Parts: sequence; C-alpha cells; structure tokens
Amino acid sequence: MPQYILECCVDSVESALAAKEGGADRLELCAALVIGGISPSLALFEQVKACCDLPIRVLLRPRFGDFFYSEYEFEILQREVALFREAGAEGVVIGALKADGSLHMEQMRELMAQAGNMKVTLHRAFDVCVDPFRAYEQAGELGIDTILTSGQKRECLAGMSLLQQLCELQQKTDAPRIMAGAGVTPDVIRRFRAQTNITSYHLSAKKIVDSGMRYRKKDVPMGLPVMDEYSIFRTDSRVVAEAKKAMLETR
Repeated sequence: MPQYILECCVDSVESALAAKEGGADRLELCAALVIGGISPSLALFEQVKACCDLPIRVLLRPRFGDFFYSEYEFEILQREVALFREAGAEGVVIGALKADGSLHMEQMRELMAQAGNMKVTLHRAFDVCVDPFRAYEQAGELGIDTILTSGQKRECLAGMSLLQQLCELQQKTDAPRIMAGAGVTPDVIRRFRAQTNITSYHLSAKKIVDSGMRYRKKDVPMGLPVMDEYSIFRTDSRVVAEAKKAMLETR
C-alpha cells in the first residue's frame, strides 16, 4: 500500500494542535500564512515542537514575493537552515530561482549542504519556474525529498494534468514525491484520488476566529488595509479530519 501523507501548514501553536487533533501526519511551520508564509521565529518553532509531537518541516522564505534572492537574503536563508537543523526540525521547505526562471542550482546546493540529514521540500518556487520537468529532474539530483506544487496554476485542481505527469515520473524513478497544494479541501482530495496516483496533500484548513479584543479602534490598519485586524486565521481540526478521511478512502 502506498504511503499517504497529509501535511498541514500552520503559523501558530493553536493551529499546530488543531492539525494534530484532526489527524495530520506532518506540519509545515511558517509565519504570516495570510501572505503565503515567511520564515517563522525560532521561538515559535521551539514552542510548537514542545507542544506537538508531529514531524515539523519549516518553511524558509525571507520575505514576501518572488524567489530571486539578493546575496543578503541568501545568507539569511543559509543561516536559517542551519538554525532549524540545530533546533531539531525534521526538515526544511526551501527554493531559489535565477532571474531567468530556472532553479538556482548553486544556491540550492549550498542550502542542501546546510540541511545535512534533514528532509527537504522544494516549495512553490517550483510553480513559477520556467521548465517544471527540468526543475523536477534537478530536484532529484539535489536529493530533494518532496516537491510542493499546484501544477503551476493558481490552485491544484487546475494543475491536475501536470501534477499527474510529474507523479508518473516519480513512479518510474527514485525521484521527489509530488505533494499537491493550493486550494486543497476534502472534496479536492477525493477528486485527486479518483483521477490521479498522488498520495501526498498539503492544506491549511483555515477558519476565521474572532479576536477576544473588546475595545476595537476603527480605521487603524496595521498592514494590509483589506484585512480585519480582529480576525485570526486558525486551523480547523474538523476540516483536517475530513481531509484525512478523504485521503484514506478506498477507491
């Protein structure tokens, strides 16, 4: 029987505990999930690790935006890989591109060297690379364990065709595992299970929780003006549980 993996992306201790309660197999830990995720603090990692015994892969992304990094940003990435390796992370989630859209192999080799024995996921930098098949081959050369991808589309349902093509390459060689992400819900997993051979899924399962603040100052946004400062994104354990059920249903 193939190994099925349900990974839940979280940016708080509360969400990590909800993911575990729902039956997630692994966590991807980040900060600021509302903007796609950036590197979390070491303190957040330590508290999640202390409270939750699931394997943790840490997303490392020094800023919002693309994956073409300056030398300063790359030095930060290298240091973060080392810090989270020393802190006991099961793995890291990384990616770097050149200006032409190809995988930045020189930087990736250095990051892999820093990772040592940790598992490595190539994140959705893969979804904006110029040639996904070449990048898949290069990821295998680097020793990358998993590729998190939407099939180079906004959501994974739209990228299903490419995801299945990559999954077939995975079956032919000892190559990176394809993990479907972006727009994953229990129903999406059911459709993938019916139409593809993909066995790994990544979701956030977020719900909006109202803040406990009683006094609320209006019209003073702290960041994106479209966001309500008193709404908190948290993982919904019930959605995780339904996703796990959908993933393991017999076809």
